Parts: sequence; structure tokens; C-alpha cells
Amino acid sequence: MFGEQQDPSRTEKATPKRVKKQREKGNVPKSAELGKAVSLTGGLIVLTFWLDSVYQTLRELFRQFLDCSRVFDVSLQSIYSLSVELSLRIAYMILPIVLFLAVLAIIAQRLQVGKLWSPKIFKPQWNKFNLIRGIKRLLISPQTVLRVLKSLLFCIALAIVPALVLNDEKDHFLELYYETPEGIAAYMLDIAFRLVKYALVPILLIAAFDVWQSRFAYNESMKMTKDEVKDERKQAEGDPQVKNRMRQKMMSIAMKRMMKQVPKADVVVTNPTHIAVALSYNTAEAPAPIVLAKGAGRIAEKIKEIAREHRVPIRENVPLARALFKACEIGDMIPEELYKAVAAILASIWRLKPRVQKPSQ
Repeated sequence: MFGEQQDPSRTEKATPKRVKKQREKGNVPKSAELGKAVSLTGGLIVLTFWLDSVYQTLRELFRQFLDCSRVFDVSLQSIYSLSVELSLRIAYMILPIVLFLAVLAIIAQRLQVGKLWSPKIFKPQWNKFNLIRGIKRLLISPQTVLRVLKSLLFCIALAIVPALVLNDEKDHFLELYYETPEGIAAYMLDIAFRLVKYALVPILLIAAFDVWQSRFAYNESMKMTKDEVKDERKQAEGDPQVKNRMRQKMMSIAMKRMMKQVPKADVVVTNPTHIAVALSYNTAEAPAPIVLAKGAGRIAEKIKEIAREHRVPIRENVPLARALFKACEIGDMIPEELYKAVAAILASIWRLKPRVQKPSQ
């Protein structure tokens, strides 16, 4: 297919960063045939709604110049005056049409490329000034062949349609000799309307194909290799190894900070071997017990080790330890449904606390 990626290693869709960078350089998908189709469509619309005004202008021009042809004084001054007057009146007639077509062309361009202003396209790119590569691209490139075929089809459509219409009307040309200026003007406008209308169908089909093909070729040319995508992701997100080291460092800092809170706990609830949750209850700080630390595996063992060093009570309660570990994060108050179970453990500890402290007094 025309425009398909020739490099088998480029299989990945272009990333937003690559698309943005190419847009900044002015590299965007754009169909040349769409502008032609829009211009012809605009011409048909103008002929439909501006027909009466054009007809009146042409009728006045024909009547004026045909009536004055016998008494016209041929001189440089009269020819100059006639040319100026004729140019101005035709300009007044054509100017609204031209402005309307210009607006349509701008809209078609905007719909294709969006909001874009790229001064980089004016910067000379000396790496593209390669004569041999340019000749190859001009003569051998599939894109060149496709452009030639599209232009050829466009020319055929613009050539065959007028030929068919004029061939169908050739028997009526002699009748124009007896027509009034108004009749000739109306006939010319009717022929123009039919020419545009019949030529528009194949041209719109060519334009629709060109829009699809230009976008397909653009997306194919923008494809990236897997290594390019990985490199861009590394640049955007950072080196995974560096990020992993930073993550480990942050976890280590958070772990040390958490372990410093264990001595302040009132109790450590265990699983008994896999999970440990350190709780503190101070009515001046919070209305419910707070989780100071929690962990599983080696972290749980470390929490229990610190708790033993600082004589923090350790209580085994498998369902409560699992519920606390699952429902709470560090710094959270315990959920309401666990109040009774935690209160029972704290009450038992507070009843025994004086007996534990008494020998040390």
C-alpha cells in the first residue's frame, strides 16, 4: 500500500511527545486534493446563492457594451477607460466569491492541521539538499507515483466532464445568435453550474481518498521502534534503576520513621508470626486508638523486637491483627467495628500495668 512503513523494526505507534515535536517542525498530515474539492464545492454554493447578482451584472455588461459597440470611438483613452470600468465591475462581481472561497480554504486547512504556527518551516534544512536522494524520491518514490495518479485522475475529471457537457450542448450554440444579452448570460451561468456540479462528484471521491491516504502515510512515517519508545519513556519518567533506588531510599526513610514510633505504642497486636500492628491510645490526641506502625514478615519481626526492647506489651490476636493490617494505614484511627476488640486488649494491659511496674519501683 502507498505510504506503508518500509522499515520492519518501526512497529510502534508514535508517542504524543514525538507527534508534538513533529508538529512544531510543521510536519502534519495534509491533503492537497481537499483544498481543490473545497474550492469547487464553494464555487457551487456561490453559484447557487449568488447567481441572481451575477446574472444582473452580466446582463448589464452585455447590454451596455453590445448597445454601444456601433458608436464606440476607438482611441487609447477610450480603450483605457473601458478597461478600467470593465475591470472594476467584474471585480465587484467576483470579490464576494473570492472572499468566500478564501474563507473555505482557511477552514479546510484548519480542520486538517488544527491550530498551528511553526516558524521552523522557514529555517533552511541543509541535510535535505541531497541531489541524488531528491532525484530518487522524485522518480522512484511510491508517494510520487501516487501524486501523479491523483493529479492525473483530477485532470481527467476536469477534462471529461466539461467535454461531455459541451458536447451535449453543441446543437444549441447556433441558437445563441438570436438570443438577447440576458438569455446569453443566463445560458452561460447555467452551463457553469452544471460543469461544477458534475465535476464535483469524482473530485470529492478523490479528495476523500487523499485525506485518508495522507493520514495513513503520516501515521506510518511517524512509527517508532520499540527501543525508541523505551528511550523516550525513560527520558519522560526517569531511568527505572534510578527510580528504583530512590524508591528504596524513600521506603527506608519511611521505615525508620515508623520504627521510631513503636516505643510510643500502648500495645502491639500480632498474628503471631506474620503480622504486627502497633497501637497507641491517647484521648488528648484522638478519640480512638491510632496505628503507629504495621508490617508483615521481617518488618513485623522488627516491630516486635523494638517493642520487647522498650517493654511494649505484645498480644496475639489473629483475626484482630489481620483486620487492623487490612483496614488501617499508618496514622489512621482504627475503624468503629474494631473498638470493642481493641478496648478489651487495652483494658487487660492497663489492669496489669501497675503489677508490671511495681517491682521496678
